[in-house]
Amino acid sequence: MENNTYDFGLVGLGVMGRNFILNVADNDYKAFGYDLDPEKVSALIKEGGDKGRVNASGDISSFVDALSLPRKIMLLVPAGKIVDAVIESLLPYLSPDDIIIDGGNSFFTDTDRREEYLKNKGIHFFGAGVSGGAKGARKGPSIMPGGSQEAYAQVQPIFEAVAAKFKGEPCVAYLGPKSAGNYVKMVHNGIEYGLMQLITEAYDLLKKGATVSNNELHEIFTKWNNGRLQSFLIEITAEIFKKEDNLGEGHLVDKILDKAKQKGTGKWTSQNAMDLGIPVPTIDMAVSMRELSALKEDRIKANTMFSKPESILKNKKELEEKTEAALFFAFIITYTQGLHQLADASKEYDYNLKLNTIAKIWRAGCIIRAGLLEDISEAFDVDMELQNLLLSPVFKEKITSSLPAAREIVAYAANQGIPMPGLFSALSYFDAYTSGRLPLNLLQAQRDHFGSHTYERTDREGIFHTDWS
Repeated sequence: MENNTYDFGLVGLGVMGRNFILNVADNDYKAFGYDLDPEKVSALIKEGGDKGRVNASGDISSFVDALSLPRKIMLLVPAGKIVDAVIESLLPYLSPDDIIIDGGNSFFTDTDRREEYLKNKGIHFFGAGVSGGAKGARKGPSIMPGGSQEAYAQVQPIFEAVAAKFKGEPCVAYLGPKSAGNYVKMVHNGIEYGLMQLITEAYDLLKKGATVSNNELHEIFTKWNNGRLQSFLIEITAEIFKKEDNLGEGHLVDKILDKAKQKGTGKWTSQNAMDLGIPVPTIDMAVSMRELSALKEDRIKANTMFSKPESILKNKKELEEKTEAALFFAFIITYTQGLHQLADASKEYDYNLKLNTIAKIWRAGCIIRAGLLEDISEAFDVDMELQNLLLSPVFKEKITSSLPAAREIVAYAANQGIPMPGLFSALSYFDAYTSGRLPLNLLQAQRDHFGSHTYERTDREGIFHTDWS
């Protein structure tokens, strides 16, 4: 093994890391991997086939020495203390101007801290969100880099080569300074939580509201994916409904326990939105529903204590059409909330994000890729200062045409006792955002009554307090 001959290094040869480094090698860049697990090292060397093209080692010194200067090292390891530990293990072997890229789901303030720490040591560091799962990593993910633009320029040709392509355009772009990349990926995942929750609600409604079978659901979701709901998540949902159970009879989806797991990025999105003062209730509810799903024993007990309304079945065709429209409406609202958060965060953290660019690099490769993103990128092309998609002329007709179905589905689900908190929250958000006057004047009066918190008036300037008693 010759020193300084490999173009790109990658730490962490799990499923994502192995697929990403093979993608790099497939695009004519020589890549070298590192992992403490000898089995993962061997697996990569075996799958890579040609050591001159892709190689790996469990020795950190050999790994670093194999890379050309300035070294470009990407980390695909779990977020948190492991990232710091890997950085510390690399430092003794690095040279000034070497580049470390965190490709994991690190919390954005950790990225800011690490960038500052390594800058003082002469090492470039930046975060790059990677979306698309294992298949995306192998065939082309959406990549969201931020941080030092100078450092990114060194890696840009590699990232543009390995990224997914949409009509020939690579789904990667420099997004902004500091932790912009990790922040955008965090909100991407929050939107992902919201969309997934909404899809599960549509599934539940069709099953309970019209006894739609799994085979019928496969056909319905396949049809939806060929229309305005076209998206990766709708596509894979259609595939899920046709999967037979290889351990028993029937379809696998019916045998899966209804307790959802999460890794924290959705929760981070909600928490940070609250810090910024930006409402993202559909994303919030998606996080809460994963938490509520974990209370399985409590839910079973409560199910025996409270009866549901008498079931009134709907016509399958009618319910399918109304559910599709309601889901389309709620998809728009979920993207709206996440992008509004990005617009505000861009100002708060000086990211200088371009939301049209973000929408464009989400059009392929990532989990939330959807046909709707073409319209979203157009809306931000038309108005670069747009804060909320509900204020865009591009979306007015799409919303007004699907809104009646959303109202009808919400009313039907409420009367039937079918939980659809994601759709309910999306509709409530829309109604509140489009209300010129909300009843929060009463809330301000209450605050002033019990805590002398003061209030403003509609008819004159100033801050006021009243002795209410």
